[in-house]
Amino acid sequence: MTLSFAPLLLVLSAMAQESQPALTAAEKRLREEKYGIEKVTKMNDGLWRFDTRFQCVGHDLKMPIELEVKWAGDTPVIILTDKPVAGLGSFTVRIVAYRGQYAGTWRGANGHGGQMFGAIAKSAQ
Repeated sequence: MTLSFAPLLLVLSAMAQESQPALTAAEKRLREEKYGIEKVTKMNDGLWRFDTRFQCVGHDLKMPIELEVKWAGDTPVIILTDKPVAGLGSFTVRIVAYRGQYAGTWRGANGHGGQMFGAIAKSAQ
């Protein structure tokens, strides 16, 4: 299953149009990012192993992450609270997924964070 970040791609496409002001050096360094979930395995006590893949800024990183999943009826809520992730720092995440869409929030130890949302699409592999 691959998470699609279509809104981000639309913003980047709009930035690249000729009618827009010239891009700064930092803006020119923006690249497409892909985040995918290759496999999910139920562990125990509400823990699930997500075999993930991150492709951004010239890196292709595969990493398993154990996440807590709670259920609100038929809707999974993915939970990560102040947990270190493979040398990237600690993160807090809350994501809900339902009928092919997801939405949530995230925050890193460095104070950066934001919202995420989009469509869930199966990979064409």
